Amino acid sequence: MFPHFKERISFGSLEINFLLDGDDTDGSLVQFELVVPPGVKVPAPHFHVEVDETLYILEGTLTQLIGAEMRELHPGDHCFIKRGTVHGFNNLHDKTARALCTLSPASIGPAYFREIAALLNAGGPPDMQRVMAIMKKHGLEPVKPA
Repeated sequence: MFPHFKERISFGSLEINFLLDGDDTDGSLVQFELVVPPGVKVPAPHFHVEVDETLYILEGTLTQLIGAEMRELHPGDHCFIKRGTVHGFNNLHDKTARALCTLSPASIGPAYFREIAALLNAGGPPDMQRVMAIMKKHGLEPVKPA
């Protein structure tokens, strides 16, 4: 849909296509297209220590956890996830979902996704201790599923 990406980062079957990063916005925000194929269950529930997130659904359906509420988000739906709010998403449907995601400020940007991709794309089962360490380094706090 977006003809010009600054950077594409893929891990597993998830794709992140950056439109803006912190260099473009003086650290104010990052923005990317999130492409989630059918059946994908990612990421583990987590919260952002200092970053707010906004999602706008472009295509397909995402099942989004926000706090204690599970919501089905369809094209045209949007949600705001305030820093400190536990969240995560799944694509439980048979069509690829695409969303425009904005994170502000830009502290969770391409560097975080590159590190996670390098670890998860290395082959074999992921080292969950290293995944959690990368998450924490970039201000994401994993939460055990309820």
